[in-house]
This record gives sequence, structure tokens and C-alpha cells, in this order.
Amino acid sequence: MTTQQGPQRQSRTPAGPRTLAEELRARPDDALAALLRSRPDLLNPVPGDLTQLSARLSSRASALRALERLDRFTLQVAEALATAPDGTSLATVRTLLTGPAKVKPHPGATPLTPADRAAVAAALPRAVAVLRDRALLWGPDNGLRLVLAVREALAPTAANPGRTGLGPTLADATTGMSPARLQQLLASAGQPATPDPVTAVAALAALLTDRARCTALLDTAPEPALRLLDRLVWGPPTGTVPDATRPVTAEDAQSPVEWLLARGLLLPTSPGSVVLPRELALHLRGGRTHRTVEPLQPEPEPAAPPRDPQTVDSAAAGQAHTAVKTVEELLDTWGLTPPPTLRAGGLGVRDLKRAAQTLEATEQQAAFWLELAYTAGLLAPDGEADECWAPTPAYDGWLQLDTAERWSVLAGAWLTATRVPALTGTQDGKGKPRAALGPELDRTLAPSVRRAALALLAELPPGTPATAAELLPTLRWQRPLRGGPTGPDSHELRDDLTTWTLAEAELLGITGRGALGAPARALLTAESDPAEVLAPLLPRPLDHVILQPDLTAIAPGPLLTPLAQALALCADIESKGGATVYRFTPTSVRRALDAGRTAADLQAFLAQHSRTPVPQPLAYLIDDVARRHGILRVGAASSYLRCDDPALLNEVLADRRAADLRLRLLAPTVLAAQAAPDVLLAALRTMGYAPAAESAEGDVLITRPDSHRTPPRSAPTPVPDGPPTPDDTLLAAAIKAVRAGDRAATASRREPTPDPRQLPRTAAAETLATLQTAVLLGERMWIGYLNAEGIASQRIIDPVKVEGGFVTAFDHHADELRTFALHRITGVAELDE
Repeated sequence: MTTQQGPQRQSRTPAGPRTLAEELRARPDDALAALLRSRPDLLNPVPGDLTQLSARLSSRASALRALERLDRFTLQVAEALATAPDGTSLATVRTLLTGPAKVKPHPGATPLTPADRAAVAAALPRAVAVLRDRALLWGPDNGLRLVLAVREALAPTAANPGRTGLGPTLADATTGMSPARLQQLLASAGQPATPDPVTAVAALAALLTDRARCTALLDTAPEPALRLLDRLVWGPPTGTVPDATRPVTAEDAQSPVEWLLARGLLLPTSPGSVVLPRELALHLRGGRTHRTVEPLQPEPEPAAPPRDPQTVDSAAAGQAHTAVKTVEELLDTWGLTPPPTLRAGGLGVRDLKRAAQTLEATEQQAAFWLELAYTAGLLAPDGEADECWAPTPAYDGWLQLDTAERWSVLAGAWLTATRVPALTGTQDGKGKPRAALGPELDRTLAPSVRRAALALLAELPPGTPATAAELLPTLRWQRPLRGGPTGPDSHELRDDLTTWTLAEAELLGITGRGALGAPARALLTAESDPAEVLAPLLPRPLDHVILQPDLTAIAPGPLLTPLAQALALCADIESKGGATVYRFTPTSVRRALDAGRTAADLQAFLAQHSRTPVPQPLAYLIDDVARRHGILRVGAASSYLRCDDPALLNEVLADRRAADLRLRLLAPTVLAAQAAPDVLLAALRTMGYAPAAESAEGDVLITRPDSHRTPPRSAPTPVPDGPPTPDDTLLAAAIKAVRAGDRAATASRREPTPDPRQLPRTAAAETLATLQTAVLLGERMWIGYLNAEGIASQRIIDPVKVEGGFVTAFDHHADELRTFALHRITGVAELDE
């Protein structure tokens, strides 16, 4: 039985389009729109005609970008086509993937059942249609042709066997071999001599592609030679042999390698290496190009049993509430004490550790919350001389939203972000650790992996959890070439991103107990507002607390945002969880007084929002701190300290802890200090006093603890993964322009130029006369035109008027009436009727 894989067994080229441009010309507009939508890089700039579009389709960069977006089976189909000659039929491709039905497959190949063969046959038309729709393949089903750049990228060679593990064809491997050596190979293989090298190569290839004759030849091979071939059959197809180019004949062969070299079953690629010809490898494999063919997408198989969807939604909602409060707590802290920005960008290691301590989380988790706030546009550098990280004005607007809407902002930013917080602390190309919020954390692959992983979770029954190991086989099948760079531990970036995605999704409340929550499903599908789905799942915010005699307040649940902010101003958070415990201290009460609250305001606020009366110890604490607050006044002299109580000033002056302030008495109620006002304020508070700052007019200055904000900042733009997908309006305009340019380039002319795509060239006087005649006779003309930027184009016009050095005509390229400068028209030609 013979197979059809050999290069000499090409079928007759069927009638059909002769070029890719001709096939594109026959496509309807919606098919061209689908092509440009799937390969948006073709639109930059818009091609002038379909010939230019076909040339751009054949560029290597564009072809490789398109191959990266193929699934595994479609890629296997393209690889099988790359091993066969141009003009291969669909039936031959199917045979290359499954092997001939009556041929025994190689033991190393995955066995195919009749159901597997049927699955390949059913999936093959879809894969070919995808390749054809994306212009990676053209021609009819009995004459398929890969675009040249695709064939060059996928065709196996000795240096790059690719995913098939095959080597070059015998014709390629024998390039440059002497005619005498080719005749020696024929003679050693028991074949008759031929008149020239071309027929000699064809005869050798015919021998290897004829299953009966090739099997008979291999039956005479010694067992060690067959074992050697078996080691190369699935790749890599090359081996190291000393003095591989020596002309060995069948009579001189002493070793298994020499036996194979003498008969052309191994061919030299250099003085020290040999390669297994593709035709022989296919014969040994049983006619299959791939060890395993995968026509169907593998479905995730979660090991954990499904959980109650309501439990999953409740867990996700609880974590979503925690995520919002965590970001709020972090940014409130940084509004008070903004950390500095590193000179190279990012956040220092010490500041990251402080943030982790504030949040009671790990440094990796702290980096995630920081990157989330930065991605959502709530955090940014302030741009000052001593630059620091601080909340943006958008943070204040975010605080005014309810919890569900705030979570929706964070989740939407995370889903599309190219920032990868998990890279914090890993080493860059120079061996230095990457900083949180630094410029080296963007990865263009991240958004697509996040969305693909969550989409797989969404396809599972509600409440079903899945791990990264269970999702990765499907993700690898969907985009086998989009794994990203391989690290030193041989893990692809896609594998790490999948693991990080699931961990971050759990932190953010996208998933609950490992399964996708209902709000996240709404976020993915955009069929409903995720905030509206999340809101009923969140606990109802409370408008009260429980005051206790031990100077604490218990919030039995989440508080309304204004209440939580006001309470955090006058009390410190002692513990968090299902119930939050706040503790009142002299420092926390003084903080509220510094912000402009009075003792009466605090008493009224607590009485209004407490389910219990204000305990006496708390009332005494507030009154005591308020009684001493503001008695001392700090101003600028360098600075001064004044007080209506001379005895208190004398007490401060006599205190040894005030020695560094270098105080001196100016008047019974005024002290001068050789320290700045803020230093003096801090020192007095350390000494246990409660001073207040005042203005030059003597008024008390009210300082709010959250006053530091950056100037208006926009959220960082994700790093684009190639050109954006064009919208329908742009596609329609582009197709219209390409069609018009193609009509101009291919229109029949009475006096065609040697190359119809060249601009016509006529003298200025002839151009003017021809256009004036066209106006009188109402004829359609073909012109070449140079615009103000010097870009040449071809136009089909209907001249209406010629005067003042300009031609007014209907331009079929722009589909509108336009004016052309005569001196920019390179020439004019009449069109055939």
C-alpha cells in the first residue's frame, strides 16, 4: 500500500483562485470584516487594495501573531499541511493526522479508536475553515495551500523540527549532494540508476513513500539499525555521527549507522550530524505527523464535589466586602502617612512590610491590594519633588459609592489589568528583585489568561470548584502557543498566571470556596450589573454600635461608610472580623479634636449611634482630653507657645524633655522655641500635652488626617496585547476603501501600463485635455494622485468640472464629491466601457 505524503506525489492543481489576492477578491464584505477583526494588525495602515492586503497577510510577524491564537487541533492541522506539499487535499490532511486506516501505527503513538477517527473527521472542516477565514490557508478543499509565511514558520527542518518532531524532506536534505553520491545511494538501496540528480532524488523519495518497497528494504536492515531509527522517529530527528559526510556504500558499511547512511535512510546535515528524512519518518510512524492528535477540547474534571451555590455566593460576597474594606483601610493609612516612591519607580521593601503589618497580611497579599488600588486609579504618585504614593481624588468619589459598586470597580479593573502583583520580589533580567507598584510587573498575557480561567469556571455547574491543575489542560489546548516565556523551573508563564488568578480571585471575592460566585458571572457576561447581583448578598450595613464601660465600642457587623469613618476618627480599631472592636484612647480622642470636633459633638455623636448609654468612663475621657486640648497654642516665630495659664507654661519650661526645643520665656503667657511648629507640636504631644496649632491671626488650625491627595490622576492603561479590535464603523470604512482601491488597481484600461498597479504617467497638457473631454462626454477616468503627504494612490473618478487648476469629480474611493489639484495628478487613463 502506498501513501500520499511524498513531495513527488502532488495531485493536479484544481481550478480555482491562482493567488491569495484573487481569493480575497471573491470574499463577501462580511468575510473580509471577520478577517480584519481576527487580525487587526492588518489595518495599520489600511491597505490600499487587496493585493497589498494579501502581501501583508504573508508577512512573518502577522502570520506568527495569528498562529498564536489557534487552538491545538487547528494548529495540528496547519502543521500537517506544512509537512505536505502545496495543493494537498483535505483527505490527505486527514490521513496525515490519523494515519491510513489499514496501516499499523507505531507503538509510540497514541492508539486511535474508530470514534477518535470520526472525531478527527468531524473537527477537520471546522479547523480548515478557521485557517481559511484568517487567511492562513487558501485554495479549495482538493488543493489547499498555506500562506508562505505560515509554511516557513511551521515546516519542520533539521534545526527546528517543531511540534511534529519531523525533519526535512529527502529533497531538502540532499541539496548540494554530488550526482555521483546520489547514484551510490540508489545502487545501495537496490534501485536502478537515473540520468540526472533530479530524477535520482525523485526515485529515492518514491522508494521511501512506497510502503511495500520501503518495508521490504527495512526488513533487510540489521536490528541495531532499526533500533537507531526508532530513537529518531518521534524527534528530534537528528543525531551526532563522526565524519557523517563520508561516501559509504553498501559493501563498505560496517556499523548500523553506516548501513543507514549507505542507503540514504540517514542523510548528513554537517560533517558531524545526520538527519532522518521526513518521508522515512512518516513511514515508520504509520503515516502520522503527530504522536497524539487532539480534535476535541479536553473538559476540566474537578475532583472536589459541587458545593451549595448559595454557600458559594455567600462566601464570595463576604470576601468581596472584606476586599473593599481592606483597600479602604490601606488607602486611609497612606493618606495619613504616604510612603515615598523609589527613584526607579515602585515601593520600597520596608514600606511594603509596613503595609503588610497594617493589613495583617503577607507581603504578597499586601502587594496584591496595592496593585489593585493602583490599577483602579485610586492610588498614584503625587508628582512632588519628594514623590510619594497617595490616594487620588478618585478615591474620595469611590468612598461615596455603596459597597457593591465599590467592589464592581475593583473587580472590573482587576479583570482587564496587565499588572501581575505576584511578580513582586522575583528577580528581573539583572538579578534584582522587582518592586511592588514598579514598572516591570506588566504582562500582556495576564488579562486573557484571567478571563479564560474564569470562563472555564463559569462553564462548570454552579458551585463547582476547580484547581489550576484541573483547568490547565483545557487552557493549553485553547492556545498552545500562548504560554509565555519559560522560567528556570520550566513553568510556562500561563501556568503561573492561572495559579495566581485563582488565588487573587478568592481574595477579591470573585470566587467563594474555589467556585465562581454569581456576581462574577455577571461581571464576565456583562448581561447584568454585578453590583446589583452582589448587593442582596452583602450584609445590611448597621447604623449603630455598642459602647462598653472598658472604653471600647463593638460594631456587630459592617457599618455605614460615614459612621465607620467618623468612628475611626475618634477610636482605634483593636480587632477585626465578624464584629469590629474600637478602643477609645486619649490619642484617638485628641485626633478627633484636632479634626475640628468638640467634646459636645463627640458626646452627641456617640449617644446618637449607640444602642447603650455613653458609659461614664468614656464621657470622662472625652471631657478630660477636651479640657486640656488647645490650652497650649503653637505658632510660628521660628515657633512660639502661648497659654493663658502661666503656671502651665512654667511647667513646660522646666520639663527636661523640652531641652532640645530651646524654649525661652517672652512673656508670662508666651514661650519662644527654636523649632518648627510641627516639630514643637509633636514634641509636646510626646510629653503628654494636648497642644493645638493656630494661624497667624490666632485662630485654631483644624487639620484633617486624610488631607493628602495626589493631583487628578487617571488609572494606568493596560499594556496592549497587539492592536485593538476595530469596531464595526472602522471595519466598514476600511473595507470600502480597500474595495475602491482594488477596483482602481484592477480596472481594465484602453492603454494599460506594463504593470497595471503602477500610477499612470501623462504630460500635464494631456492630463488637462483628457479630463476636460471626460467632463464633456461624461466618461469615467482612472487617475494617479499624490496627496499633500506624498502618499500615492489610484482613484476612479467621474469628472464634473475642471477650472482654476482643480478638478471636481465624484471619487469612487471615498464615495463622495471631492476636489483634486491638477498638479498632483500624475496621469490619467480611460477605462474600458
